[in-house]
Amino acid sequence: MTAPTRAGEIQIRHCHGLDEFQACYQLQQRVWGETELDVPLPLFVVAAETGGQVLGAFDGEKMVGFTLAITGYREDTLFLHSHMTAVLEAYRDRGIGRRLKRFQRDDALNRGIGLVEWTFDPLEVKNAYLNLMRLGAIAGRYVPNCYGITSSPLHRGMPTDRLVAEWWLESPRVETLLDGRGIELQTPPSERAHILVPAGIPRLRRDAPVEALQVQTELREQFQKWLGQGYIATGIEIGPEGGRYILEPWKNFSEGNDDP
Repeated sequence: MTAPTRAGEIQIRHCHGLDEFQACYQLQQRVWGETELDVPLPLFVVAAETGGQVLGAFDGEKMVGFTLAITGYREDTLFLHSHMTAVLEAYRDRGIGRRLKRFQRDDALNRGIGLVEWTFDPLEVKNAYLNLMRLGAIAGRYVPNCYGITSSPLHRGMPTDRLVAEWWLESPRVETLLDGRGIELQTPPSERAHILVPAGIPRLRRDAPVEALQVQTELREQFQKWLGQGYIATGIEIGPEGGRYILEPWKNFSEGNDDP
């Protein structure tokens, strides 16, 4: 088996042609298995031909990751909905997912698009850390059972609850993080809210599904409570006890501090 090259040698670019779209389709099945949530091959073609994005990460001729996005329009705002990003297991934890997102940002800005959205599982704190703390997205919407209960081994028969990440590409928050500087929270500690995701979620999903479902239900209730009061998730701290979401009042952002 050929060893992966260094991350700096991975090429990120647009995908073209049926062979590369087929490679995306096959890679998603290698990462998640075959489920009813598979993105069909024609959607990769349609996304590439209608203003969306099909971006690939290549180790030589081998595709090792991709990002798929489609165009969206809401309240006079054109945006991209980034539906799927996948990286092969042997290539994870090497910054490839982040490089795909940065390429996505540059490409969107070059086309005059200032917002990218995607959904993520609030129980997956490592992914949440990438979204909120490394990319600078915020999350102000919670969608219970977004995709329905599926056969995917990752979901373990649980509802597919999702937070919606909003990545305002030219906001000071995003530019600060991508320049390698840390986030400065917009509110004093007394005005923040926190939601804890306990450690060991993968084990609970596997060995104690009833307990995992209870954790998810409590998490949903907490997010619905705080988001309903005008808060948004702006950060997460990860420690031995699990992941601790940080929520701040949206008004602090919409009044100019970090308004996209």
